[in-house]
Amino acid sequence: MPAGKLVHAIGDNYATHKHPKVREWLVRHPRWTFHFTPTSASWLNAVEGYFAKLTKRRLKRGVFRSIVELQAAIKPFLAETNADPAPSAGPRIPTRSSLPSKEGTKC
Repeated sequence: MPAGKLVHAIGDNYATHKHPKVREWLVRHPRWTFHFTPTSASWLNAVEGYFAKLTKRRLKRGVFRSIVELQAAIKPFLAETNADPAPSAGPRIPTRSSLPSKEGTKC
């Protein structure tokens, strides 16, 4: 990180940031700001979402008798999901023309 730039780190809501040694470190490193996801909000954690997707699509109800079999199930999933790393466009945002017009009003 270039000197003088602010650093924002996002982490799981874990008690580590409350430990005295961590608080001391943060005082000595004021350009660092930590943001924590709310408790019971795993849907905000991209890593948890990725592992949930992996579990649902490749691992659930699977029988893996070795690490090699488990890896053989995981590797194609990684290849497929990493082939197009662009994030989804998300939900469609309505435009004025796509909204129903109210009678008697002009759009």
